[in-house]
Amino acid sequence: MILEMKVPSPGESITEVEIAEWLVSDGDYVEKDQAIAEVDSDKATLELPAEESGIITLKAEVGDAVAVGAVVCLIDTSASKPAGAAKSEEKAAEKKPEVKEVAEQKTEVKQEKTSYASGSASPAAKKILAEKDMDASTIKGTGKDGRITKEDAVNAVPSMGTPTGGSRGDSRTKLSMLRRKVAERLVAAKNETAMLTTFNEVDMSAIFALRNQYKEDFKNKHNVGLGFMSFFTKAVIRALQMYPSVNSMIDGKEMISYDFCDISIAVSGPKGLMVPVIRNAENLTFRGVESEVKRLAIRAREGEITVDEMTGGTFTITNGGVFGSMLSTPIINPPQSAILGMHNIVERPIARDGAIAIAPIMYVALSYDHRIIDGKESVGFLVAVKEALESPEELLMDNNVKRALEL
Repeated sequence: MILEMKVPSPGESITEVEIAEWLVSDGDYVEKDQAIAEVDSDKATLELPAEESGIITLKAEVGDAVAVGAVVCLIDTSASKPAGAAKSEEKAAEKKPEVKEVAEQKTEVKQEKTSYASGSASPAAKKILAEKDMDASTIKGTGKDGRITKEDAVNAVPSMGTPTGGSRGDSRTKLSMLRRKVAERLVAAKNETAMLTTFNEVDMSAIFALRNQYKEDFKNKHNVGLGFMSFFTKAVIRALQMYPSVNSMIDGKEMISYDFCDISIAVSGPKGLMVPVIRNAENLTFRGVESEVKRLAIRAREGEITVDEMTGGTFTITNGGVFGSMLSTPIINPPQSAILGMHNIVERPIARDGAIAIAPIMYVALSYDHRIIDGKESVGFLVAVKEALESPEELLMDNNVKRALEL
C-alpha cells in the first residue's frame, strides 16, 4: 500500500511551509513516528514524523514552498525492512563525515587552482601587469587551468582602493521562511506604526538585596532560580493595570483593550528570535513566572516550541542585557502596541540622600505606538515600572517577602 504523506496544518493562519531539511534520503526505510523532515513555517520550525513504516519516496526538494495539505512524500507500507538496515539516524551520522570530507577535498582543489591561477601568467601578461604595477594574484585568468592571458592583463583595471591581498569572497544563503517573516514583521512595525521610545533608569539595589538574601531558599524549595524576569514581569503587570492603553492594540478603526496580561518574552533560539507567551501572567506568583520562563526558554532553545505557544501576547519584554547591550530602542512586536527593553546592569555613580553613591543601574526603554498611547501614558507606564523595581517589597510583595516567594 502506498501512503501519501501530506503537510499538516501548523496553525490556523499558516497556508504553506518550506522544506528546510530532509532527515532521510529517497529510498530509505523509515520507522513510524521517525522524524523525516524539518519544515519552516512563518512562525516556527517543526519536525515532520513518518505516519507509517516503509520505503520512502520524496516528492519535494529542500527549499520548496509546499502548501498545507500537499503531498510531500510517499511511503510504501508493504515494503519489508531490509535485513541489517541501519536506522536513518545512524546512516546520516555515517554520511556526514563523508560529505564533509568531499567538501574539504573540493575546497582543497579549489584552493590549489586559485593558487596556480594567481601565480601563472604568460610572459606578455606579466609584462603588461608589471607596467600597470599590478599583482598577478589579483587577476582571475580566463585561460586554460586559470592561466592569465595577455587579454586578461590588458583588460585588468588597477584597484583605486587600498590593496589588501586578503580574501574578498562572499556567500549567498537563502533566508528561512521564519527569518523572512520576521523581516516582514519588523519592516511593517516600522512603517505601519507611529513608534517612539522613552527611556529611564532603574536602581537595582533593592532587587539585588532580595535575591542575595532569598535566592538559595527559593531555588531549594521551588527548583528554579529567582531571576530578574519575575520582578520585571510583575512590575509590567502592575503598570499595565495602571495604564490600560498600553495593554491595547489597534484593529482597523477600533482599539481593543484586554483585561488580562499575556506577556511575550523574547528568547534567542537555534533558528533565531522566538517570542513565546506567558498566558494570564497576572495570576502567577514569582515562582509561577520563573517556572514558566524557564519552561518556555528551554523549549525554544531546543527547537520544541509550538506555534500556539508563540501566538498572541498583549505586551513584550526583551532583554538585550544578556548580550551586553547598554541601551537600545526595541521594535514593537505587532499587533501589540508596546515593548519593554531591559539592558545590562552596570555599577554607576548616582545621587542618593544628597551624597554620591555607587549603585547597580539598568537603563530601560519603552517603545510604543503613539497612535493609541500618548506621551503621558508611556512615560507614566515606565515610571511605574521603575517605582515597582526600586521598591519591590512594598509594591510587588505587599510587604511580605516570604509569602510572596512562597517560602
